[in-house]
Amino acid sequence: MRQMHYKRIRIPVFILSILTTAFGIDLITAASLGTSPISSVPLVLSFYFPWTFGQLTFVMNMAFIVLQFLLLRRNFRPLEILQVGINVIFSYALDLYMPLLAGLQHLSLPLQVLFLVLGCAVLGFGICIETASQVLMVPGDGAVKAIAQVGKWRMGSTKVAFDTTMVTLAVILSFLYGGLGTLSGLGIGTVISAMLVGRFVNFFNRHVFFIERLVRLSLADENRGAAPAAVAENR
Repeated sequence: MRQMHYKRIRIPVFILSILTTAFGIDLITAASLGTSPISSVPLVLSFYFPWTFGQLTFVMNMAFIVLQFLLLRRNFRPLEILQVGINVIFSYALDLYMPLLAGLQHLSLPLQVLFLVLGCAVLGFGICIETASQVLMVPGDGAVKAIAQVGKWRMGSTKVAFDTTMVTLAVILSFLYGGLGTLSGLGIGTVISAMLVGRFVNFFNRHVFFIERLVRLSLADENRGAAPAAVAENR
């Protein structure tokens, strides 16, 4: 068990990344200029159904987990079922933060933009430490990875197509339930977040030493775990 001792650091950091990501999404959403692409569908539906943003996000993420299983089949690792627990934490956090940020919806436009950009930064940082910890992936990212793996496409290109599909579906749902020309929960903030979050991810990966250190710990655990397997294979 000693060879995997860095998990005592990586797992709590991963949980922190889930809470941070949820807070970033809520900041973006509370700025009232539009939400992030991945959250656009549950946010739109929350305006027309008696369920919260977090509850609808939970349902959507469960669909993403099922999608991974259907796409990967035998390649779906049993460990990935723990995404259900991550989904519970993430969805609960979304509903926990949102009432605390309700006051942001009545700010002036410059302040709305400020909090939108801040939300993009927080979301980008959460994604960085989530990726660096290499524990699990949130269901949305897991679905993108599964699609890319099965289709043999690049992860980045698949992510762009995935986000575009989510926003398009959100627009259709908004028109369907709110009438043509109604863009509930969508706006310029959706476009800005799609453009900024990736840039913040790149910035934090280059300039935050903690993230680089976390990557090294993850690689160290992976190498220690691979060593016994290699020894057993040679016997």
